[in-house]
Amino acid sequence: MASALQDFQRMESDRLNEIKGHLEIALLEKHFLQEELRKLREETNVETLKQELDKERIKRIELEQKVNEVLKARAEESAVQQPTKVNGTEKRVETVYSRFQKWLYDKFGVYIEDFRFQPEENTVETEEPLSAKRLTENMRRLKRGAKPVTNFLRNLSALSNWHSVYTSAIAFIIYMNAAWHGWAIPMFLFLAILRLSLNYLIARGWRIQWSIVPEVSEPVEPPKEDLTVSEKFQLVLDVAQKAQNLFGKMADVLEKIKNLFMWVQPEITQKLYIGLWVAFITSCFLPFKLVGFLMGVYAGIKFFIIDFIFKRCPKLRDKYDTPYIVWTNLPTDPQLKERTNATVSRRVQPVTSSRSILGTNNPSVINREDEGGRSHSTKKGSFHEIFNLSETERPLAAYENGWRCCLINRDRKMPTDYIRNGILYVTENYLCFESSKSGSSKKNKVIKLTDITDIQKYKVLSVLPGSGMGISIATPSTQKPLVFGAMIHRDEAFEMIFTQYMKIMSAASINET
Repeated sequence: MASALQDFQRMESDRLNEIKGHLEIALLEKHFLQEELRKLREETNVETLKQELDKERIKRIELEQKVNEVLKARAEESAVQQPTKVNGTEKRVETVYSRFQKWLYDKFGVYIEDFRFQPEENTVETEEPLSAKRLTENMRRLKRGAKPVTNFLRNLSALSNWHSVYTSAIAFIIYMNAAWHGWAIPMFLFLAILRLSLNYLIARGWRIQWSIVPEVSEPVEPPKEDLTVSEKFQLVLDVAQKAQNLFGKMADVLEKIKNLFMWVQPEITQKLYIGLWVAFITSCFLPFKLVGFLMGVYAGIKFFIIDFIFKRCPKLRDKYDTPYIVWTNLPTDPQLKERTNATVSRRVQPVTSSRSILGTNNPSVINREDEGGRSHSTKKGSFHEIFNLSETERPLAAYENGWRCCLINRDRKMPTDYIRNGILYVTENYLCFESSKSGSSKKNKVIKLTDITDIQKYKVLSVLPGSGMGISIATPSTQKPLVFGAMIHRDEAFEMIFTQYMKIMSAASINET
């Protein structure tokens, strides 16, 4: 029973990995098809024509509304101008009233029109298509927009760390003097006015640098106009990785704040709860001026002295810095999920250990694993002819069937040459990739193990969960490393290839010495 359950779990895991590999290949092909579709749209200008047609349709509707309003106004004026049979007194009163109404409308009509209720217009923003150039430019804009904030935070950190002793000492004396006399808020307002004044002078062409830490200008790379498909794809992956890391940090902060207020860690939230009660009671009984004075003095001592000591003495910080301890101990949602899974695994561990003992006593389980590990076939008789190798070169005995994967050659420009499906074999001295669509050996790839300069695990698409299903191999003959992606047994293949690579390299170094 235990062996059957293990076989079922292994089969389900293999199916899931195979589906994951197919999904990775499908996403890559989808990206290239979207690029081709975008180029066709740019050539035909269909989207531009649709936008112009929509604009003309909106203009026609607006003109019709204006014409209807003018006709309605003229009809009302003609109805008002019709002669009525009234006496002279009523006619005179009506004339005075109409003049007063016209004067009132001429003077205050513009303001009255502002308060007229109108139906809310639902404007739909047009979404721009995915573009590597546009994505990179948006990331650069975000970096430039966040630069003043990062510079301000870096200067605050330099003040707290006493990067410049004289500057920090002067700032500490000025702040404590202002807090002692109750001038902390006017001081901050004066600094804001001073900063705006300096920005005005800088905008007028003055060269003013008011920074404790000198700014380091980063080299700006000129944007490339003509990019290959592989370069565009790599550019999108790099930008997506930066966006992923940025969103991850923002999500960590928001999740920690949420978990702090939702009593996920009761012992941590309890400290905040007690602190808020103490602050509430203190604000009710003590004068506001005294509370502000105490808060200002404490903030100055904490910022300039206590934080400096804690940063220089990490052990003291880990023991006594309450805000730091609270923030670092707050868990994020992924950490909570890992703790829950660890608790469940500890509960299930006795059951799995008993099953493993049964599996070791039953040799048929191992045989089924070896037999069902891969269903790929290899051409043993003509292996050396396919790859133009000597007859002694054969796939290693333990991995004769190889690993089904796709070769991603980022040096190629055409999508048809960029990705090729096939099987990867490892022999005693070579890595051999057999393309599944090749009628000849031209599209096959043979890499000598001694020519490999770097081999690493690689994640082709960062949007997919897990550590990836690819292996990156760099050689002197390629500008960018070759990637063997969508590999179901990636870790197993990497260990085998890396072990054989180290074996060959160590033997070559011994022969040289």
